[in-house]
Amino acid sequence: MTKAELKEFLDAKVVQYNHPSFLESDPIQIPHLFNRKEDIEISAFLTATIAWGNRKSIINNATRLMELMDHSPFDFVHHHSEIELEKLSGFVHRTFNGVDLRYFVQSLQHLYKNHDGLEQVFARNRDKNSMQPAISSFKKVFFELPHPKRTTKHVSDPLRGSAAKRLNMFLRWMVRDANTGVDFGLWKSIPKSALSCPLDVHSGNVARKLKLLKRKQNDAKALAELDHNLRKLDANDPAKYDFALFGLGVFEKF
Repeated sequence: MTKAELKEFLDAKVVQYNHPSFLESDPIQIPHLFNRKEDIEISAFLTATIAWGNRKSIINNATRLMELMDHSPFDFVHHHSEIELEKLSGFVHRTFNGVDLRYFVQSLQHLYKNHDGLEQVFARNRDKNSMQPAISSFKKVFFELPHPKRTTKHVSDPLRGSAAKRLNMFLRWMVRDANTGVDFGLWKSIPKSALSCPLDVHSGNVARKLKLLKRKQNDAKALAELDHNLRKLDANDPAKYDFALFGLGVFEKF
């Protein structure tokens, strides 16, 4: 397949999957329950945090999480009492538990009260062509408060070798435009050209079959390689190919 043929093929798959029907089976449906900017970004961040494993389980547990926060995530983060925080203690999704969730809520409150919110923390530390340094800086800010050591594993650091799949997915949700009704286009301070395609088992396997990726591990080096090749196809919006690679892998068993 030539570069032109590959681009035509993948662009067609983006159109096919970057569609409201995508919401039916994807965790991004959770932040679509809200209209307020802060509710959308907080619910998206928490949903992305637990977005590994079975997608039905992710959606069910993210729905449960919104119930625990009284379907008002920003108000809960901003005004929670110790008693309300205690309600979160029984939450579990795989290795993410109530201890982790309690800290996440406290840290989010800290970010909104002292750092102007999630968007500003990411936007202040971004590079022109990459959000990976911003993700690393975000982790430092997120763990400024006294925290359980175990909880740090739930926020990835690209500068320590991680592909940071869940945070790159969260950034895609927040930054890419909302024209198709899937992503939100809420964060205007970050250009979509700086985004990276979330790299997981599905997108990685498809990328290798299409010769967009040679490296076998799904790590930071693989993400950089995939970034480089996807930017050859569309430097302005490389993360759109997440829909193509993920859709081909999950829905078409490519």
